[in-house]
Amino acid sequence: MLDPAPTPITAPGHGAQTWASLPAETEALRILHLEDSELDHELVVMNLEGELPWATDFRRTENEAEFRAALDEHRPHLILSDFSLPSYDGLSAFQAANAHLPMVPFIIVTGAMGEEVAVDTLRQGVTDYVLKARLERLPQAVRRAMAEVDARARREQAEREVRDLNASLQARLVEVERLNGIAERQARRLEVQARQLEEALNLQKTFLAETSHELRTPLTALHGYLRRAEREAGGSQTLLDAQRVAENMTRLVNDLLQLSRGELVQGIENHFLNLGNLLRQIGRDFGVRAPDGDLEIVGDPGRLTQVFANLVNNAVRVCGSADKVHLEFSERPGEVEVRVVDCGPGVPDHIKPRIFDKFYRGKEAGSAGLGLTIAQQVVTSHGGSIDVLDTPGGGATFRVRLPTPDEDEE
Repeated sequence: MLDPAPTPITAPGHGAQTWASLPAETEALRILHLEDSELDHELVVMNLEGELPWATDFRRTENEAEFRAALDEHRPHLILSDFSLPSYDGLSAFQAANAHLPMVPFIIVTGAMGEEVAVDTLRQGVTDYVLKARLERLPQAVRRAMAEVDARARREQAEREVRDLNASLQARLVEVERLNGIAERQARRLEVQARQLEEALNLQKTFLAETSHELRTPLTALHGYLRRAEREAGGSQTLLDAQRVAENMTRLVNDLLQLSRGELVQGIENHFLNLGNLLRQIGRDFGVRAPDGDLEIVGDPGRLTQVFANLVNNAVRVCGSADKVHLEFSERPGEVEVRVVDCGPGVPDHIKPRIFDKFYRGKEAGSAGLGLTIAQQVVTSHGGSIDVLDTPGGGATFRVRLPTPDEDEE
């Protein structure tokens, strides 16, 4: 049995009624029969009923007017036609049917037809012909004609699917090309930005290296003048503070030179030191309030002075006044926590994860690009940690945690 193919076939260039299909499973095969003889019609019906995979629904017409009307009304799956009628003929009927329903099979069933005429009808497009004396051939001719309909329907369905697939692939190809174009433009932009960033970093490193070298000469001279002043005028607290600040500046210049080369801060020399005295000394230098009390830890006095001086200097610069900055410290088991507290604009949350990155600059962070990086490296070298928190009521608090000596070490 042929598989039902209910999808209509529409011929190019024709209207929506130029359809042809096999009947559905529960549908009868609609046959339009152009025949003026009732007896011949009954013979055709007898030879087809029970011989086809479908039930049959016949409609007989006897003239041109009835035939043309039935093309629309009956919507036939198959057309059978006598070749010679009193007022009409099979070829004229075929031409009318072909103009209206070109995809519907058309079989001529006639009493007599010469071989030349038969060939001519087939050449004009008639599906097949069967002689009335050989009606036993009719079921086979109908099955073959409907099989061709089925094959054509499947072929055209496949062609439609291929066209749809090609259109989809073409659309995807256009989209892929568009995305490739966007990706290439973005890649070129990123390359340009990467080159610009590399050039900027190189310029920054060059500037830091050259500046560090240039600063070494006046700092060396400043050390010499301070030593001479100490010899000539005798020791005084002012000269001692000036020498200490000059040493810190020299250390900072050396650190900048190291970092500009991509090196870590080096030269940590640990000693027992009084952290309270160190913080109060920083407070005097910058005019900020420092805590009372003494606490002994192990560390590099110069390096830790550098850390807290950097943090206090940043805080004062951001706040615009030393009155808005103060130092705190508290002792905990195994560590001491020093806090540089300011009441300035604070550090936004999106800045905090990057604030200690090398060369990161931002007015919110109060960093020139390397000061906080140096501070972090020094604190880490002491086995401690540094981070930034929000000050209650507004501002930023830089928190430094340093280990305290074990009792055995003391």
